[in-house]
Amino acid sequence: MEAVIVDSGGANLASLRYALERLGARTHVSRDAATIASAARVILPGVGAAGQAMARLRAAGLIGVLRTLEQPVLGICLGMQLLFEASEEDGTECLGVMPLSARRLEPAAGHPVPHMGWNGLQRVRADPLLEQVADGDYVYFVHSYAAPLTEHTLASAEYGAAVSAVVRRGNYWGTQFHPERSAAPGARVLDNFLRL
Repeated sequence: MEAVIVDSGGANLASLRYALERLGARTHVSRDAATIASAARVILPGVGAAGQAMARLRAAGLIGVLRTLEQPVLGICLGMQLLFEASEEDGTECLGVMPLSARRLEPAAGHPVPHMGWNGLQRVRADPLLEQVADGDYVYFVHSYAAPLTEHTLASAEYGAAVSAVVRRGNYWGTQFHPERSAAPGARVLDNFLRL
């Protein structure tokens, strides 16, 4: 089981590599277009601002590559949001693999922004990425922007309103939560991805 992790400048690369290697995967962090294009699986992580992340991907010449991959691709947290057409954060144009835009969460009593903590998943439809992941399994979120529910939503989470927690379009999947920090349910998601 092999996966290339896109070097998008995020701070979670080491913990993600460690989580994957615990599952028996061989990983490589890269921003080389040819390496990413030829990988068996690609993971697009992200921590920080959408505009800065897209600027880093653009500077590395990765926009076209990431839009046209045919192998399984998993976007994590900001990496999932980058799969959408745009983000309200600084009006950023993203990769456009999925329709609609990531929107800023609305703060409310008991729901501060950023959303940091554990929330239960509600499955919307079955998918190999969610095998052995149950309704109500808790996973760890850290985000200020989120994608609305769409036809591509596989699982949702409630944080003042329902948001997409897991999405899929074709060979592209995304998790708004951090599977590498989400204990057993997160490990199952990563293991399922490695077996796609």
